[in-house]
Amino acid sequence: MNAENPQSPPVASVPLYQLKAEFFKTLGHPVRIRVLELLSTRDHAVAEMLPEVGVEPANLSQQLAVLRRAKLVHARREGSTVVYTLASAEVADLLRVARSIIGSLITDQAGLLADLRAADRG
Repeated sequence: MNAENPQSPPVASVPLYQLKAEFFKTLGHPVRIRVLELLSTRDHAVAEMLPEVGVEPANLSQQLAVLRRAKLVHARREGSTVVYTLASAEVADLLRVARSIIGSLITDQAGLLADLRAADRG
């Protein structure tokens, strides 16, 4: 029994690093990242995302289901249209940080390449 709620089963203790690994695995697909990028700007209907993501509707549906199960996005119906939104603005922050890190890595690699080319000439 859980001490906070005696009727609930005990909660299994999962190390934080394992939860983080599962979280990043969820993000580890280009379509999911693209969807999250789109939703970082505004809510989108599925039909709006299709041309931006460039995959078949069934594939987009599968990836959206993964994001919903991970509680990274929420879906709502507006008539016959399903509209998606980010579950948390922090997801957009994470994508911005990732972009910054990648930019730094690319800059570092460009500097290393310039150094190598200069060494070859010298």
